[in-house]
Amino acid sequence: MFPKSRLDTLSDGVFAVAMTLLVLDVRLPDDLHPRDGGELAEALIGLWPKFLPYLLSFGVLGLRWLADLQLRSRAEHVDRNYVNWWLLYLLLITCVPFSTSVVGRYASLAPAIWLYAGHTLSISLVGLRMVFVTPHLEQGEHLRMRQISASLLVAASVLAILGSFFSPHLALWAFALPLLVPPLMRRTGAVAD
Repeated sequence: MFPKSRLDTLSDGVFAVAMTLLVLDVRLPDDLHPRDGGELAEALIGLWPKFLPYLLSFGVLGLRWLADLQLRSRAEHVDRNYVNWWLLYLLLITCVPFSTSVVGRYASLAPAIWLYAGHTLSISLVGLRMVFVTPHLEQGEHLRMRQISASLLVAASVLAILGSFFSPHLALWAFALPLLVPPLMRRTGAVAD
């Protein structure tokens, strides 16, 4: 048996590092030497293709972290099966900066979308599996919200893959879906904070 509190601490650290590493790929070229403010502004605007995946990935990781916080268990210790799934989940989380970097550089190419969407699909499916292996899981609205959050990420991932066959660059916008639905649900009163 393993103390669940230690896994929670490791998880917080992994999410913090992964979320921080995302921004390292959003930078101006080293050989940029703007002659005036206009050139600098143009270069900053040119970062948009890398900044969008950063924003989307930060949102995805933030929502996954919040969903993990909402998953309530009365267990203080967990078994090897739970730990193995949790470590797989954290492995997938640590790879988000890589897939974000690829899609940030090559968003107009379908394989970059497939990599990113396949990655987020894996994260959401493993996250859903974790619900079933969590010992002494408390039922309630928090559990339903975690399942909705993961399901929205599954839908966004599949939509992005399908959309990449028509317009890879626009397919990335499918990942705005999981980011928009929770605020809309709160606004309509479907979710209690």
